[in-house]
Amino acid sequence: MSVPLSFDGKVVLVTGAGGGLGREYALAFAERGASIVVNDLGGDIKGGGKSSAAADKVVEEIKAKGGKAVANYDSVEEGEKLIQTALDAFGRIDVVINNAGILRDRSFGRTSDLDWDLIHRVHLRGSFQVTRAAWEHMKKQRFGRIIMTSSAAGIYGNFGQANYSAAKLGMLGLSNTLAIEGQKYNIHCNTIAPTAGSRLTQTVMPPDLLESLKAEYVAPLVLWLCHADCQENGGLFEVGAGWIGKLRWERTQGQILRRKAQPVTPEAVRDQWGQICDFSNATKPANIQESLQTLVEVLSRVEAEDREPSPMDAVGQTLPEMTFTYSHIECILYALGVGMSTKEPDHLKFLYENNADFSVLPTFGVIPSQASMMSGSLSSVPGLNLDMTRLLHGEQYLEVYKPLPASGTLTSKASIADVLDKGSGSVILLDVHTYKDQELLCYNQFSLFIVGAGGFGGKRSSDKAKSTVDMPNRAPDAVVTDETSSNQAALYRLSGDWNPLHIDPDFAAMGGFKAPILHGLCSFGFAARHVLKHFANNDVSRFKAIKVRFVKPVLPGQSLQTEMWKEGNRIHLQCKVKETGAVVLSGAYVDLHAPPELSPSTAPEAGELQSDLVFAEIGRRLETMGADLVKKVNAVFVWEITKDGQICSQWAIDLKSGPGALLKGPYSGKADVTLTVSDQDFMEVVQGKLNPQKAFFEGKLKMRGNIMLSQKLDSLLKDHAKL
Repeated sequence: MSVPLSFDGKVVLVTGAGGGLGREYALAFAERGASIVVNDLGGDIKGGGKSSAAADKVVEEIKAKGGKAVANYDSVEEGEKLIQTALDAFGRIDVVINNAGILRDRSFGRTSDLDWDLIHRVHLRGSFQVTRAAWEHMKKQRFGRIIMTSSAAGIYGNFGQANYSAAKLGMLGLSNTLAIEGQKYNIHCNTIAPTAGSRLTQTVMPPDLLESLKAEYVAPLVLWLCHADCQENGGLFEVGAGWIGKLRWERTQGQILRRKAQPVTPEAVRDQWGQICDFSNATKPANIQESLQTLVEVLSRVEAEDREPSPMDAVGQTLPEMTFTYSHIECILYALGVGMSTKEPDHLKFLYENNADFSVLPTFGVIPSQASMMSGSLSSVPGLNLDMTRLLHGEQYLEVYKPLPASGTLTSKASIADVLDKGSGSVILLDVHTYKDQELLCYNQFSLFIVGAGGFGGKRSSDKAKSTVDMPNRAPDAVVTDETSSNQAALYRLSGDWNPLHIDPDFAAMGGFKAPILHGLCSFGFAARHVLKHFANNDVSRFKAIKVRFVKPVLPGQSLQTEMWKEGNRIHLQCKVKETGAVVLSGAYVDLHAPPELSPSTAPEAGELQSDLVFAEIGRRLETMGADLVKKVNAVFVWEITKDGQICSQWAIDLKSGPGALLKGPYSGKADVTLTVSDQDFMEVVQGKLNPQKAFFEGKLKMRGNIMLSQKLDSLLKDHAKL
């Protein structure tokens, strides 16, 4: 049983604690032993008025339960008074929860100076004043915990909340800097963006949704972040409805447009815009130093135009595109190469092209991409000076985005994600994205160790590397043993890896092996199909990704023993040679998609859907009222109506041009919002039995695009679709 968190001896100030989230924080801290300063000005949600009643009531609640609390009725702009209340009553201040807030929502063009200033004075300036007043006390006692309350509106923006959004994101910037300055004094500052029922949300959320977003679901995160044992600092968390998620910044690789003695032009920006905005190999800078390091590297590259290239210059370089044309023959040959056999009835779906369930093993996804590694184009990248005879395949990651087709022509695009300096050698992280036409099918990351190529002054680790994961410290949930054939390597090489190390005894002897060894990717394929069979019943649609580290070689004819641990949808695995006990794959895992909850069924006829009647009525109303709705709404909504889990009807409501229009069937234009909902839930929304916001939060209504526009649907459905 875990030890309960205690705040005995700690003094906590909660601003805006007269109700909602603030009240919940105050009660929760008090229940665990803290002394509480309950601050609340007692005004309305727009910042007007003043009353002591709200703060007094919460203090009474705390005292009635045996806790210690005092009230403070000052504005957060008078931060010194709030902290002095804590010092006078309890002699110290340990935790500050900046929670006080008001709303003055206006569209940007209608926002007055007062609307702007009041929001910033309460949210941003108020948090500054209160925190500054506590800062020196926290420094002297070498302990402090501070919470800033941001918002999804600050992170993402929200219509009608320019003032509020700016202040809330400003609080995040303040928090990030306080986390840096306070670190050496054991003062930690974190930011939360909560979604919960409160004074600020009760006017825009229905009662049943407010019930699902209780403030008590947010408080546990705040208490943990403020505990002495919690070392989190400078974090940003979204929280609500019992869910907590951490956010971080992400940045594209970008593109260097500057060259020596050449200006940077707008035309160059235009021409490289695709690469500037390409997030496929994004970085995740965690601090300003990491951010500025990119500029240092840019300057280094520009200055290096007249010097010999280094391995670090290779980062971001792309290799020539490779195409791979195949049929079911290559798929079957691969399956045989990784040990499938007609002796096993459930293997036939991977070995016989006329099988009703013929499928391609997901790990076949390494085959189209391996040409990028083996073509020799790596050797031509400036700065690498690659000797292929010193190359060792260290790790492999494969992610499959949809089941692989049994035939076709695929295109692989490879780039060097990073180059690491390990001292005794270098590690090249080669990212390969494989497409069919324009659709991304799979992604591979090859981790290639080059013996003797280290010592160039590069970094030792990279956030771009797909990491291995330690296996659980318990007995495996399943163990599968499979004997490899003496011809296994000879068979596997027919899938395209022609390295003589796997077939030529003399070449193998030059590498220090007593016989040709099995391909690492062959062992990789064995282990993956063991997981697929044991935990997914050979359903290739459930396979998501696999990561392995290659440790030791396998000799053809030896038996591979795969040990597996199930933790949710992740299957940890370790692969050994049964005869020797040597580990050959470590730190490995397979991620599976959750099994489908609904089985596919035959789509019903359109006439069987109740929603058809509603859309027919909408169409009739658009004939007379469409032009007015276009002026009010100005958007295109696409509805995907499902039954038994399958999309069986699509409607587009075009309220963006002309008199408006209702179109049935797949919409070829650009939708502003796409909504997916079952026929039954759609009818309950229309009839007012199911609130759309509640349906969205419960997962019954799914939306893509500009979600905020969906607010305009309420009147459209209720006023113009009554049967």
